[in-house]
Amino acid sequence: MTRRKEDTRTSPAALREWMKYPVLFFIGGAAYYGVELLFRGYSHPTMFALGGLCFLLCGMVNEHLSWEMPFVLQQAIGALLITALELAFGVVLNRILGLNIWDYSDLPLNFLGQICLPFTAAWFLLAAVAIFLDDYLRHWLWHEEMPHYRFL
Repeated sequence: MTRRKEDTRTSPAALREWMKYPVLFFIGGAAYYGVELLFRGYSHPTMFALGGLCFLLCGMVNEHLSWEMPFVLQQAIGALLITALELAFGVVLNRILGLNIWDYSDLPLNFLGQICLPFTAAWFLLAAVAIFLDDYLRHWLWHEEMPHYRFL
């Protein structure tokens, strides 16, 4: 009798790897939704999706670029990615669909009331948290490389 080879697409390791991005998306979405509840007292369900997507992208910065990239540059890239997604979601949700989830029109250096410089600075700080959390979750849950950073 011949032994059947294990299907590598359904092995426990393959399933755990396949679940990585949905799990990270869920964690990022839940975390951002919680941040909004903490600071604004309310949120909108679409912010879960925006937060999850932002978390994934911030986490992918040092997955696709070098670990040797200075951490502040990773943060800056993360802040720009978040700002770009915020603009895209804002135009669709707020301007086209009229959901009025947020409006930065009263803040300085805003564009269409959907993005502004003060929040881009906030995303710079939040990107640091997202990068650290993503890297350590990948290490703890998926046994990826231990995070290490170059700060300057």
